[in-house]
Amino acid sequence: MLLIFHALFTWAEWPMNLIEGAIGSLSTFLQNNLPEHWLTNLLTEGVLAGFSGIVVFIPQIAILFFLISLLEEVGYMARAAFMFDRIMQFFGLNGRSIVALISGGACAIPAIMSTRTISNWKERLITILVTPFISCSARIPVYTVLIGFVVPPTKIGFISLQALAFMGLYLLGIAAALLSALVFKLILRTNETSFLMLELPAYRLPVMRNVWLTVWEKVKTFTVEAGRIILIITIVLWVLSSFGPPGSIPRAEAAAQRSAQEQKLNAEETQDLVDAKVMEASFAGRLGKFIEPVIKPLGFDWKIGIALITSFAAREVFVATMATIYSIGHQDDEYSIREKMANQRDPVTKELIYTPATSLSLLLFYVFAMQCMSTIAVVRRETKSWKWPLIQFGFMTGLAYLSSWLAYMWLS
Repeated sequence: MLLIFHALFTWAEWPMNLIEGAIGSLSTFLQNNLPEHWLTNLLTEGVLAGFSGIVVFIPQIAILFFLISLLEEVGYMARAAFMFDRIMQFFGLNGRSIVALISGGACAIPAIMSTRTISNWKERLITILVTPFISCSARIPVYTVLIGFVVPPTKIGFISLQALAFMGLYLLGIAAALLSALVFKLILRTNETSFLMLELPAYRLPVMRNVWLTVWEKVKTFTVEAGRIILIITIVLWVLSSFGPPGSIPRAEAAAQRSAQEQKLNAEETQDLVDAKVMEASFAGRLGKFIEPVIKPLGFDWKIGIALITSFAAREVFVATMATIYSIGHQDDEYSIREKMANQRDPVTKELIYTPATSLSLLLFYVFAMQCMSTIAVVRRETKSWKWPLIQFGFMTGLAYLSSWLAYMWLS
């Protein structure tokens, strides 16, 4: 797994830079050649900026599924279930639970559905409740962006420190899943007996046709499903970020211009201040400001608050939301979303937004939080009750908030 995470950061760097450069050039071309109109802004600042926040991570998704598919093809997964059965029993799980937990590294939804093979009710329920702690592929864009703000891109031998941090986040999710399972084991009661029965396939060379088909299907599903959600959310977000209550936007622009004159700011600084004040006065800004008191102790500002809300539809939408928000009002697209986030400063204090403390706090929040409404829906369907998904959402959100607050207090 460490080698897989290393590959995600090293092998994917060149194609990611190529995609970022191509999308940036396309956005600049459209801005320079299309007439000034709100539809042009919607296309470049909304749809294209948001969608670029997910397309750029396709190389990492492809590499992840390619390497995992190789493990499945050689017969590793079934043996892992057999080998881990005794350990899983200690935590109140089943050997088959390891299949769900490993599948959770791709997506929690099919992983939770795979628990139907677990006959013991208690073991199946515990597996369902803790599987979302396993970091899924949708969290890769969030981890990739934020790790760069916490860990420098240096190497120990041939292993990147960022790859070690990436693995640390996965191990943290695994530890949270197992410890939570242990707690549920002590709380839940059942008289059913536990057993494991499965067939171990023969070790064999991987059939590469199956591997490539798996990679293609997974990448296509990730792109199409995420793209559909992102397209809707970025359009709605652009509208909310570009418009506000009657008269609020002109008043914000005028106030920003007066403040810039008093501070004797240059043209670029003035435009940044105007963009920031207009965003605050918009519908999206008011929504972010509304929840800011709750998330302020974690080091999050109102823009991050907007991303937390939108990413509840799907975790990967966080990066797309940031790409959309930081593109509103800005015509310079030579920077990638990662560079834009790294350069963001508070318009008043001039301090960096994504400090190591804030970035680590946000990373821990996404490691532990239930940030996917589709997962809640499938838990409701599998348990045939709203009781368990609500319990699951409550303890995961509470753990995420507490861990983020402790991390921010520690590093601040």
